[in-house]
Amino acid sequence: MTTPGHTEQPMRPARELLAWRNAIFAIFFLSGLSLASWVARLPAIRDDLALSTQGVGLIILAGSIGSVLGLIAAPWLMARVGARLGMSLALVTVAAGLLLVGVGGSVVSSVPLVVVGLAMFGFGNGAVDVMMNVEGAEAERELGKTVMPLMHAFFSFGTVAGAGLAAAASAIALPVWAHLGVIALVIAAGVVVAVRFVPVRVELGDDPHDAGQREPWTVRLKRSLSVWADARLLLIGVVMLGMSFAEGSANDWLALAVVDGHGYDETTGAAMFTVFTIAITGARVVGGRFIDRFGRVVMLRSMSVIGVAGLALFIFASEPWLLVVGTALWGIGCSLAFPVGMSAAADVPDRADAAARVSAVAMIGYCAFLVGPPLIGFLGEEFGILNGLILLLGLMVLAGLAAPAARERTGPRARH
Repeated sequence: MTTPGHTEQPMRPARELLAWRNAIFAIFFLSGLSLASWVARLPAIRDDLALSTQGVGLIILAGSIGSVLGLIAAPWLMARVGARLGMSLALVTVAAGLLLVGVGGSVVSSVPLVVVGLAMFGFGNGAVDVMMNVEGAEAERELGKTVMPLMHAFFSFGTVAGAGLAAAASAIALPVWAHLGVIALVIAAGVVVAVRFVPVRVELGDDPHDAGQREPWTVRLKRSLSVWADARLLLIGVVMLGMSFAEGSANDWLALAVVDGHGYDETTGAAMFTVFTIAITGARVVGGRFIDRFGRVVMLRSMSVIGVAGLALFIFASEPWLLVVGTALWGIGCSLAFPVGMSAAADVPDRADAAARVSAVAMIGYCAFLVGPPLIGFLGEEFGILNGLILLLGLMVLAGLAAPAARERTGPRARH
């Protein structure tokens, strides 16, 4: 006998599964596209608004606060309207926020309008980050092979596309409002099309008319909060916390560490960051097959060792080629923990519990992305940027020690 939230879905046709997978690929891509589009036009918006560096920091803070609120609200939103509609609402909010940023930054020159737009942008991206990972973990489970790393690679593909389109828009002197308006339209239309291929899943509240099987949203919300008492889940969170902290800090501080810490020029700093992004994206593209072959624990431990070795080279080496090797290993080491943590959190028989668990660890990982860079900045101010990065070594070691919590519990690799 099954109960609400415990219903097993019948096996889906391969064509439907691939369409579902591709839809989640598209949603990851759209999220990355939105982020890079805004970041790449930040200098133009700063100039149009005549902002100081401190002023830029304050408007970015609005986006960060919005992201945290989106992460917190995601379980409630998913419990209330389901993942399919929730992802649509979140990315439409992102699109609306981008449009407000473009108009406020280059049409009416209004800092408050940009702040409101960034808060909406951050909220929508924070919420969709959780929900797209819940859906990605479910699609991966039904496919029967590891695809979460590739899904996260599609986020990176989106950032590359966004940066390239922004560079082209800047080169042809396309106004910021027009550029961000077009991107907003692509995002809103893209998510509406993509979610049509995401299956309706009653246990996530996707079908508002099926009251006979669906748990009340308040019950689903309580379920999403109760998983925080699971020690194994918190250890998976430690894995994601350590590696997300290292990845997020690299995004914001790696290039500056090359310039201020090692004394190279800005071009070298940008080149090193490019090495990092290529390494992490490439590892995510090919990582799934290695996880399927060797298992999660072996791969997470290996990534921890690789990441620690790479970061140590980056901090303590002085030869340029060693910095390149260290940067590449740092990126590879950070690459798989986040997507593997999502898969491990979802690895329970009860699918409604799986959604709640993925939501919880997603919040841990994304909060690390947001909190990590400012903390490294504080440590760098006090002790020097390279010394500040030493904290990441300890966190990556902790992530490796907590790796057994991600061991397979269902499927062929599960221990019975």
